[in-house]
Formats: sequence, C-alpha cells, structure tokens
Amino acid sequence: MKKVTMFYLENCPYCKKAFKMIDVLKEENPEYANIQIEAIEESKEVHIAASYDYYLVPTFYIDGFKLYEGIPSLDKIEAVLKAAI
Repeated sequence: MKKVTMFYLENCPYCKKAFKMIDVLKEENPEYANIQIEAIEESKEVHIAASYDYYLVPTFYIDGFKLYEGIPSLDKIEAVLKAAI
C-alpha cells in the first residue's frame, strides 16, 4: 500500500469537504481503512509545499506523482484511494 500525500489549507472549505469524503469512503470501504495519508498544511510547511508543483488545494500525490488537484468529489477522492492500494 502506498502513502498518499495531501496538501491542504486549514480554512479551505474544499479541503474540509475532502477530509469528510475520505472519512466516509474509509468507513464504507474497509480496504481503504489502512491507507496512510500524510496531510500537510501548506501555510505551516511552506518548505515542503514549495518542493511540489501544484496550484490549488486540496492536492493529492502518490510517490511524487500528482493524482488530483482542486475541488473534490467522491469519485475523485476514491480514485486517489484506489491508486494507493
């Protein structure tokens, strides 16, 4: 199983939705329960965020490859989780 790296901002409404979607998907699908997500708050970890190429949050990476960036949907978030398996 691969680790997911997620960039977010604390006050971003889309990021909050993404976190809720992740929780729902993990509750509904036991195969996602053990996926590790490293959530990096970009304004607090500027040096880490600056080393990645993205414009919008939330943004999801696996192994340095950007999987999704922008307004989340259940389908998009689930695709990230499936890619981590």
